[in-house]
Formats: sequence, C-alpha cells, structure tokens
Amino acid sequence: MWDWALQPFNTVILTFVWIALYLTSRMFLDPQVRESGLLADGSYMNCNSDEFMASDYCQGLTDLSEWWGWANFAAGILILILAPVLGQQADARGSKKKWVVGSTIAVALFQFALFFVDADPKHFWFGAFAVAIGSVVNEIGNVSYYAMLSEVSTPKNVGRVSGLGWGMGYLGGVVALIACIPVLFLVGQDEPLSFKLVAVICGVWTIVFAIPMFRNVPESPAYDTSQRVGFLRSYVVLAKNIAALFRTNRPTFWFMLAAAVYRDGLAGVFAFGAVLAAQGFGFSFIEVIVFGLAANLVAGVSTLLAGRLDDAIGPRRLIVVALVGLVVMAFAVFLLKDLGTIVFWICGLLLCAFVGPTQAASRSLLTRLTPPSQQGEIFGLYATTGRVASFLSPLAWSLFLAWFGGIIYGVLGIGLVLAIGLVLLLLVRFPKDVGV
Repeated sequence: MWDWALQPFNTVILTFVWIALYLTSRMFLDPQVRESGLLADGSYMNCNSDEFMASDYCQGLTDLSEWWGWANFAAGILILILAPVLGQQADARGSKKKWVVGSTIAVALFQFALFFVDADPKHFWFGAFAVAIGSVVNEIGNVSYYAMLSEVSTPKNVGRVSGLGWGMGYLGGVVALIACIPVLFLVGQDEPLSFKLVAVICGVWTIVFAIPMFRNVPESPAYDTSQRVGFLRSYVVLAKNIAALFRTNRPTFWFMLAAAVYRDGLAGVFAFGAVLAAQGFGFSFIEVIVFGLAANLVAGVSTLLAGRLDDAIGPRRLIVVALVGLVVMAFAVFLLKDLGTIVFWICGLLLCAFVGPTQAASRSLLTRLTPPSQQGEIFGLYATTGRVASFLSPLAWSLFLAWFGGIIYGVLGIGLVLAIGLVLLLLVRFPKDVGV
C-alpha cells in the first residue's frame, strides 16, 4: 500500500501529467516564442519534424526539457550526500518506519506546494526544484522502505513480495491517473488550475493510502552490529563500511555499481519518456493520458508476473532479459521514428513491460545478498550508487539534444546508458549459494 500511496507522485507528477504536460510544455515558454510555434491551421509545430526542429519554438521546448534534466541532476547530488548516512542511522536506531512516515508526509507537502506554480517562465525553476526535492525526499523514504523488505518476507518469497509492491504501485498509478482525468477535462487541459488541482489530489492520495502501512507494519528493531553515532560521524562509519564491503563482499559492491548505471537509465525513461511523447512525437493531451494508463497497466501486470519468475529463475537472469528488451526498444524508437506515433505506442509500452521487472528484481537481488543487520545501510548505499551515476541520463539526454538539435535524439542517450549498465552487470560474478 505504500507503493500505491506514493505512485501518483511518480506517475502523475514526475512522468505523465505535471512535468510532461505542464512544466515542460509551451505554457512555460515566453509568449512571443509560444506564438511563433502556431501554424496557419491553428495547431502547433511538431518538433519531431526536421522542418521545425531548429525553430525558436521547438528550441524553447528543448531547453525546458534540458533544464528539467539539470534539476534532476541537482536532486541526485543531495541523494548522494544524504541517503547512505540516513540508512546507517536507521539501522542503528531502529527508526526505519519513522523515516518512511516522515518522508511520506514531506512528499505530500511538496505536492501541495505545486499548487502555487503559475504558468509563467519565471515560475519554472520553482516548480522544477519543488518536484526535484520531492523526489529526493521520496528516495530517502525508499531507503528505509526497501530495507524493511527482509522483515516482511522470507528468502523463498522475497521476489514475489518485492514484485507485489512494485506491481501495486503501477496499478495505483493507473487508478490515480483515472482519478485526475475528470479535473483535467472539467477545468480544461490548457488551464493551469487543472494541473494545480491535480497536484493537490496527489498529495491527499499519498497521505490517505499510506495509512494502512503506518498502522499495520511495526517499527524495525535496532541492530546491535550497527554503530550508533552522530550524523557527521556517520560518514566516517560509512567510509569504513564501504571499504569493508569491498574487502568481504565484492559481488555486492560491483553489483551496486552496475545497477547504478542501468537504474539511472530507468530513471531516464521515467523522467523524459512522457516529455519525448508530448514534445517530441507530438502526442496530444488525451494521447499522453491514455498512454500513461496503458503504460502503468502493462508495467503493473508484468511486474506482478515477474515476481514469481524472479523466485523461479533468479533475479539476475530476469534483470538481464529485461535490460536487453529495454535497450532494443529504446533504439527502435529512434530508428523507426519516421513511422509516427505508432512506433512510440508499441515500443514505449514494451519498454514499460521491462522497467518494472528490472526494478523489482534488482531490489530482490540486493536483499538476497545483504545480511538483515545491514539492510538499511546497504539500501542507503544502493540509493546513493544509483545517484552517483545520476548525471548520466540527464547528461546524455542534454548532450544529444544539444548535438543534434531535436528532442527525439534524447532517446539515444537513454538507450546508451542502459546498454552500458547491461554490460557491467554481465561482468559481475555472484556467489552460487544466494539464489540469484
């Protein structure tokens, strides 16, 4: 239910509605630049077309997408600094649930703050950083939430439990999108107020549906093997633990580095996928919404099914298969772009079918590799290593946009990051006795 509660922030705010249809849309362009994109028939330029790609209008949309990437980069730096230390503190003090509760409330407050983001270029950075900082807080909550996985599962069903959580999240995203559609249509898809109200709905959703987890899951115990030290001293303990991890458990160390790269590619799919659909392929408002519904449904079902496959064949094999599918689909989107929106519909939905299983199986694999007393700290490192490489997807996205001058080229950068992560994972050698 916590995945269900937090999913509107990821699905509605980060991916399919608020960022793609509002913050990176023509509403935040200078009025003169926005008007320059109007065609004689009253429609706007399609920025996937070579004819318009170099126009001021399309360049303005490209700039908004690039700036959103840099806001993501700034968020990644904060995660790099905070996540592992907070994980170590949660292990030592037995306060994982407290961190989850606190971060949940904070994410809801950041969603409420989006009500004050007006459709004005001057408000772009306020909106971008409000969402980016919200994602930081969400990630901090994930550190402790992931670390509690071993406490609500067994070695035999950890894959199924992990997959159930991810799957419930995606299905929650479907229901949240459906809940927001009446507001978007009744108030108006070109009215900033509709997007402000959607953010408020998501904030209320987060609070209400997190209550079952708050009430029914007990606080984690403090582990005697974890050192209770002050916040700054935690960095010293962290450095020693990283060195010890390298000496004693190199498969986990190298897996986290490989996962850092491909997970950043997955983050790129979420951060820029709907932007690519709306601003690159010219998806209409309703097309983006319908695609979001279909994408979450496909991702949810595939993740639920993959959870059982994880326990049957092992998470590593599942991750490899999913990453191969992701890389192939990413490059197919670019190579077949001239066929129009049908390419994004087919390849985009197949991408979504692989994303969820990759995420859930990665969490399952790390749980199998990590002793219970180090779950919070290791998942803090997991979050950190995922953000150590957080510059890769935004950088690849922005560089490909700058080099080639069109939003469609950004998918090549995302595909490249995923491919590098796949190669690194294939080089990791895991112990045979942990069932990965």
